[in-house]
Amino acid sequence: MAMTIVEAARSVTGGVDTHLDVHVAAALDSVGALLGTEAFPTTPAGYQALLSWLESHGEVAKVGVEGTGSYGAGLSKFLARAGISVVEVNRPNREERRRSGKSDPLDAIEAARSTLAGKAKSIAKSKDGAVEAIRALVVAKRSARVARTAALTQMRHLIVSAPDQLRSRMRGLNVRTLTAEAARLRPSRHGEPVLAATKAALSSLAHRVQGLDDELAELDGRIEALLEALCPDLLGLFGVGPDTAAALVVCAGDNPERLRSEPAWAHLCGVAPIKTGSGQTSGRVRFDPAGDRQANAALWRIVMVRIAHDPETTAYFLRKVKEGRSKPEIIRLLKRYVAREVYRYLPRR
Repeated sequence: MAMTIVEAARSVTGGVDTHLDVHVAAALDSVGALLGTEAFPTTPAGYQALLSWLESHGEVAKVGVEGTGSYGAGLSKFLARAGISVVEVNRPNREERRRSGKSDPLDAIEAARSTLAGKAKSIAKSKDGAVEAIRALVVAKRSARVARTAALTQMRHLIVSAPDQLRSRMRGLNVRTLTAEAARLRPSRHGEPVLAATKAALSSLAHRVQGLDDELAELDGRIEALLEALCPDLLGLFGVGPDTAAALVVCAGDNPERLRSEPAWAHLCGVAPIKTGSGQTSGRVRFDPAGDRQANAALWRIVMVRIAHDPETTAYFLRKVKEGRSKPEIIRLLKRYVAREVYRYLPRR
């Protein structure tokens, strides 16, 4: 009976190596001793079996999950709904992998050890609200933009090598006019085959561009409606448009309270200064090259807009240039300032 009481009181830390079809879990006790490893299917029943297996070893304190934004997203949501603290785990330690080899159970054990030791401590994004909806729409919008750009590039290339009469008609047109003209092309059934084929190709690409324009407009409307309901104050900041606001809230996630402080947010965006000097150069700093690159790019766009159109930012920029600061350095300083400002307007539950 005494042994049963000890087992029930034992604290358990889990680690999960995630894959498309099977997740491999490991369980450690409070001092890091391995309690076991087990594989489970990536289904709701499999998630429940994984949690039950962890709970069979004791009270689950927290679980480190690899890829909470991809293969581990479903499991992370399930564990969070069950009241389990889920920690984002980065890829396995390279030194440990070189020493011990590569296998799914070893990766799961390493994930559990990183979680228990506190090396992995980032709370996973919940991905269960309006921000996740925005993220899904942004993915579709980004894909549509790439496809639209590719179609327009192909149209320009076809025009360069088109027969003279078609090239002279299409040369020098802007995107809107070019798309409209190309969509009206109708290849004749009798005539030069190259001319007919080029007209058909241009017409097909133009209709594709028009369809993608309609798709982008619809996606923009959906994204803007979600942003207006979620963070109208963020959209009201100077230089912040729907695209930049979407990138910033997606970086923060549906549960931005997981960010411990404003400096943690700056680090997540890749604009936190890091000491890099040594010896006689001990005062040097650099900015974090890691972080969310989409959020970092959004901050850059805000800074560029403010330098061009905000009198106070323009005056600050010119003053720092006169002081001998380089333009990239000034932009990095302004990005850090904007990150601090944005943090106050991130949507909170």
